[in-house]
Amino acid sequence: MLITTLLQIVPSIVRSIFAICMWLILLSFLWSFWKDLRQGWGNLQRLHQVPCSGCTFFTGEYHLKCTIHPCKALTEAAINCLDYEPALHLGESY
Repeated sequence: MLITTLLQIVPSIVRSIFAICMWLILLSFLWSFWKDLRQGWGNLQRLHQVPCSGCTFFTGEYHLKCTIHPCKALTEAAINCLDYEPALHLGESY
């Protein structure tokens, strides 16, 4: 009698444990995805503060991106560049 009762209960327990494990895995995946998305958004916001593309000394070439600070150009180190000068665009005058 005990064995037949256990044989009837065990499959439902196994299904319940499987369902709980699958939900935990799914929640873990979603939490990790959300954390990575927030971190990536923060990195993107910080990189949008790099002013190099609007600077007079920015060349836009692969080998020499900046004539003053070639190693710092287009990196986070260039965010507060002391040598930044806004580029004069066509149609603008002093």
